Amino acid sequence: MKLWKMNGAGNAFAIFDARSAPFTPSVDQIRQIASDLKADQVIALERDAARDAFMRIWNCDGGEVSACGNATRCVGFLLLNETGKEMVTIQTDADMLRAFRAGGGLITVDMGSPLMGWEDIPLAEKMDVRGIDLKVGPIDDPILSRPAVVSMGNPHAVFFVKDVDDYDIPALGPLIEWHPLFPEGTNVGFAQVIDRHTIRLRVWERAAGLTKACGTGACAALVCAARAKLTDRRAKLILDGGELVVDWRESDDHVYMTGPIELEFEQEI
Repeated sequence: MKLWKMNGAGNAFAIFDARSAPFTPSVDQIRQIASDLKADQVIALERDAARDAFMRIWNCDGGEVSACGNATRCVGFLLLNETGKEMVTIQTDADMLRAFRAGGGLITVDMGSPLMGWEDIPLAEKMDVRGIDLKVGPIDDPILSRPAVVSMGNPHAVFFVKDVDDYDIPALGPLIEWHPLFPEGTNVGFAQVIDRHTIRLRVWERAAGLTKACGTGACAALVCAARAKLTDRRAKLILDGGELVVDWRESDDHVYMTGPIELEFEQEI
């Protein structure tokens, strides 16, 4: 079985080729792999009858999840090289995604349409997803309040702040991640709009913590910012590990994410 260690804008993955041999790790084994390889997520490529591959995703705590944008770009790179195609299709538990070369070593993934119904996030009760009734800190002077929420195949709460560096994200993230309003938990984005084409973003990922980059988090931040008319529908997202460009196209309502990938090593195991 082949193992690739890769990262997308600093978001690190251990990717196992399970198309020719079964890969059925326990929760403890996933945790150990993530720890040993310093990976934010563990990925398995499996055969799919209709797509170029099926992608399974585990967070570093051992829990299986449905979506990871940066991992999709990394897997897209591998499949594009392997097949020689101009476009590859990747099935996940959330959706079918498409990956393309963007030139200059960049990979673009069509992440599909954002889901903005409160039941789709999901939320525990009906609320206006453009700014839900959630506060962190004193009631009369909250530290954070009224995040926008959206699903990009996984739930995201996005707080728009003046300066992301003013916030203790490792302390605040867990308070929101498993708030009762989010029955499946949520990723938590701290977004600073610099101008209509640029957002500075840090993300506390559900079950993974503060990571150098979060692809679905970048997509979520752009969608929420554009809905609030804070930015245009295409913007650069500046994350701790690098930059992503996200384009929410009016033509098909799909969100396209473009960014770098790095193959750190590959080996047979």
